[in-house]
Amino acid sequence: MKSIQEIFDSINNSTGTESYHKFSPIPGFPVITDGVLALAEAADCYWLLAVIGSYQSNSKLDKAFQVWTLNVNTENNSAVVQGYNDTTLIVTQKIPYTDFPPGEVKLYLIDGVILLPSEY
Repeated sequence: MKSIQEIFDSINNSTGTESYHKFSPIPGFPVITDGVLALAEAADCYWLLAVIGSYQSNSKLDKAFQVWTLNVNTENNSAVVQGYNDTTLIVTQKIPYTDFPPGEVKLYLIDGVILLPSEY
């Protein structure tokens, strides 16, 4: 598997989003950009998108702008997903095991669209 930096380097060299992609049949789930689709395919992390989507019924989350982070602990391959309204932490979910590459990933969710910071 590629490192997270290699994945982002290849995504950031793309021409930008040309279309949005629905990844879940569940009503109300966000759609994703071409960059997020490339991340999900390269890192096999559709589960991360499902985690983000599953919290959209949380009334404390701002539907207009959210920041989501994934931090992988390299010592035991666990991870923490956190959701913020801009800078205010609203959601924390621990993932007991992941094969996601080590490092941190940040995604934005803006008006129902999950995107990479480079796509903002």
